[in-house]
Amino acid sequence: MPVPTSVARKRRIEVAVGKYFANPLVTGLNRIGMMPSLMTEIETVGRRTGLTRRVPVAITYDGDEAWVIAQHGIDTGWGANISATPKVRIRRRGEWIDGQAEIMPDDDVPARVKTFASGKIRSALTASAFHGLQTDPVSVRIRLALDTSTD
Repeated sequence: MPVPTSVARKRRIEVAVGKYFANPLVTGLNRIGMMPSLMTEIETVGRRTGLTRRVPVAITYDGDEAWVIAQHGIDTGWGANISATPKVRIRRRGEWIDGQAEIMPDDDVPARVKTFASGKIRSALTASAFHGLQTDPVSVRIRLALDTSTD
C-alpha cells in the first residue's frame, strides 16, 4: 500500500531536519559537554544489521523511567528497532544507562508530549513541533536500570 503524500512529505522533512540540524546539533553539544535536558541520544540495535544505532531523541524523565515519542511509530527507524530488541541505552548527564523499552500504544501522545516542557508556552511550542513532524506517533516508556546501591 503506498504511503499517502502528506505522510511521505512529513517523513522527508523529519529526516532532513534530523540529518542536517538535530543530529549535528546533538553531536556538537555532546562534544562541548552541553546537552539540553530535553534532548539526549538513544542507542538501539539495528533490526536488520544487528549493529548499534544512536539517534537523538527528545526525552522526559519520571523517576526511574524515561519517556520518548517514536514520531513515526514502530514501523520505521528506532521504533522498529526497539520492537525487535527492547533493550536500549540512553545517555543521561554524559553517562550511558541501560534500559528496557516498552511501546505504550494506549498512551495519550499529545498529553505525553506536553510533559516534555514546563510552562504553558514552552509546552505548547513543544507540542506544536512534535505535531508538525510526526506521522504515526506512539509513546515509549523506558525503564531505567539505575544503580541504587549506596557505597
